Amino acid sequence: MPTELRRCSRCVLPETHETITFDDAGVCNICRQQEHKREAIDWPARKRELDALIEAHRGKGDYDCLIPFSGGKDSTFTVLYLVREYGIKPLLVRFDHGFLRPGVQEGTIRTCRELGVDLHVFTPNWKVVRKLMLQSLLEKGDFCWHCHTGIFAYPMWVAVEKQVPLILWGEPSAEYTAYFSYDQPEAVDEKRFNRYVNLGINAEDMLVRLEGAVDERDLKPFTYPPLKELRRIGYRSVCLGSYIPWDVKRQYARIRDELGWRGDEVENVPPGYEYEKIECFFQGVRDYIKFIKRGYARTSHLTSLDIRNGRLDRDEAMRLVAAYEGRRPPSLDVFLDYLGLTEEEFLEIAMRQAVSPYRHDPAARGGCPAPHDFDRWPRCGAMPREETEAMLARWRAGRRD
Repeated sequence: MPTELRRCSRCVLPETHETITFDDAGVCNICRQQEHKREAIDWPARKRELDALIEAHRGKGDYDCLIPFSGGKDSTFTVLYLVREYGIKPLLVRFDHGFLRPGVQEGTIRTCRELGVDLHVFTPNWKVVRKLMLQSLLEKGDFCWHCHTGIFAYPMWVAVEKQVPLILWGEPSAEYTAYFSYDQPEAVDEKRFNRYVNLGINAEDMLVRLEGAVDERDLKPFTYPPLKELRRIGYRSVCLGSYIPWDVKRQYARIRDELGWRGDEVENVPPGYEYEKIECFFQGVRDYIKFIKRGYARTSHLTSLDIRNGRLDRDEAMRLVAAYEGRRPPSLDVFLDYLGLTEEEFLEIAMRQAVSPYRHDPAARGGCPAPHDFDRWPRCGAMPREETEAMLARWRAGRRD
């Protein structure tokens, strides 16, 4: 029988969601944070703080600010809002994790040309990335360590090198978790990086775990810059969503209408959410792993946002959760080939990371359709099987059953 999880009485987030707690009414702390966002924050005052922040940095260097940019909905809205609202000159910095979908690449060109902005792109060594993916999958059941750390660390290195002290991110983490709250602007700094981003594994740890299989220099993009270097440029690294109320659906409508930004299909995401996580062709695998570990995935998150914003009722949300979550994505075949894993090995790894009380039954769910661009995803660059076997052997020898 499938594991029955306790869920928030207002939204549909379950007890296995990170940082979640429930009050006496059964309402989760994420929903309560959203009440605070709507009722207790003086957003006009926050906007004046943003005005002052922008003006304090305008015209002081080659760029007024740096914006980490994936090409997804949040970073695209951030660029649109700041350029149209303030007329600033930003530098967009993209950390290319290796799995950007064709539509996102095309959308990036449209955005940059329409807004007239500079874009800096960095793509790390693919052979190093494969090892980092497998090692973090083995340890944490999350193959995205290189992506998490690269997206949040690499732009900071660019800020240091180009002396751009103001770094403006998009949504605050308080929209989704309780690592931070809306009580004050959320600093995107090394404390947040270690608490929320790097899965408890820093680059030095990764170097030790890989036993010399990568060059220490290859890990610099995944390492947070020294605080003294950041202080030297007088850095401020904050979220736009700490200063203006974040509303994904309204923002999606704006970038669609003003920039021609296009959504896309994502495995196991219902119709109506075509704006969500379209950047990565392994998003379906990431969500599938989350379901294996925690018994829920992206549909719970998306429908919960809509419930909080008065756009969906809870019964319909639960229907969508039952219909879409946990199905095997076709992208898993590409993923397994990249890392040289069998599906049995993949399940062995993922299921060992289960969060109580959830216990996954691999036979409980079927598959889902492949996205329309599936055949355009690159199939080259698989890890040699002998490398995979060696890493698996170390993991099995070192784990505690």
